[in-house]
Amino acid sequence: MTTASTAARPGTAPLAPIAPLSPLLVLIMAMATGLAVASNYYPQPLLPTMADELGLSATQAGFIVTTAQLGYALGLLLIVPLGDLFERRGLIVTMTLLCAAGLLTTAFAPHFGVVLLGTALTGLLSVVAQLLVPFAATLATPDKRGKTVGTVMSGLLLGILLARTVAGSLAALGSWRTVYWVGAMAMVAMAAILYRALPRHHETAGLPYPRLLLSIATLFKEERVLRVRAVLGALTFANFSVLWTSMAFLLAAPPFRFSEGTIGLFGLAGAIGALAASAVGRLADHGKGEATTGIGLALLLLSWLPLAFAGQSLTAFIVGILALDLAVQGVHVSNQGAIYKIRPEARNRITAGYMTSNFIGAAAGSLASATAYSHAGWTGVVATGLAVSVLGFAAWAWARRRVA
Repeated sequence: MTTASTAARPGTAPLAPIAPLSPLLVLIMAMATGLAVASNYYPQPLLPTMADELGLSATQAGFIVTTAQLGYALGLLLIVPLGDLFERRGLIVTMTLLCAAGLLTTAFAPHFGVVLLGTALTGLLSVVAQLLVPFAATLATPDKRGKTVGTVMSGLLLGILLARTVAGSLAALGSWRTVYWVGAMAMVAMAAILYRALPRHHETAGLPYPRLLLSIATLFKEERVLRVRAVLGALTFANFSVLWTSMAFLLAAPPFRFSEGTIGLFGLAGAIGALAASAVGRLADHGKGEATTGIGLALLLLSWLPLAFAGQSLTAFIVGILALDLAVQGVHVSNQGAIYKIRPEARNRITAGYMTSNFIGAAAGSLASATAYSHAGWTGVVATGLAVSVLGFAAWAWARRRVA
């Protein structure tokens, strides 16, 4: 059994012994992370169908996605820091079961208001994914931390992307409600697996809950790396949401008129980029995280060039999806490699601060995308994505100049 190599800072309890991390456990954590975060992305290929059944406009339907992202951001801020107080396995299993309850709320929703309630609860509790990522970083040895985080992040991004494929296929077999019923059952089964597989692990920050939350602001104040990476993450995830929120409306409209099942299959294209996570993590282990960040942000900007022709060419659309999701993966894993090198005793709070910024960006991107599509169609979506990409690259270049 290995132990933590970095001593806790004053005011915190010493780091507890760390159980060995086997390849099987990494795989289970990756699958659990993907399944949890997928709960937030099931609605995206279903928006046109949900809008028809519930009598919603495109902007109202887009607000379902925005609600999911805001719920996730709130959970990151209020729940993820609890990993620095409570025993990790028990907290993770409990949240997984509660997330299943949120999915069932949406499945049985009689009207739009209850859909939003179930969506918010699911978003709030699916942040269990962001307890698993720093837990994996804690259990991993330093020389394999980047690779381990990258592997778990592969599960997370595959969950985000394949959620659309699974949701579209299940909706084609039943209805949009079928997606939520199946998702809830899968979360209950995963809770049982996690209870058997995860080691008990308890590190405490030695702070009461209100001070624990306030310490996140202190971390932002004291750690420049966290501030910079949070901004880059927010802009990157905003870009991700700009594409995927309005994609279903584009593909459901003329000239394509695709069904939910066909729309969901486009998630498979994005999944190819997600598979690069482990490789990106290895680059971070070898000190090349900063270069990977710059390349990823440049690729993110370039990805909108083929996406501009998505209305006329499915080939251009798929190329754009591949490039954008690969770029998002590269930047995100590089960001996590950077922030997990600071304050080992505060990884859950660092994750909370970083990921809260990311998903606030994602929620803003979803809302901006739905609004742009309502007013200017796909051209408005592309213009929005380009603007956010330019901001991201400019922020990275400015931060590099400040360091120099």
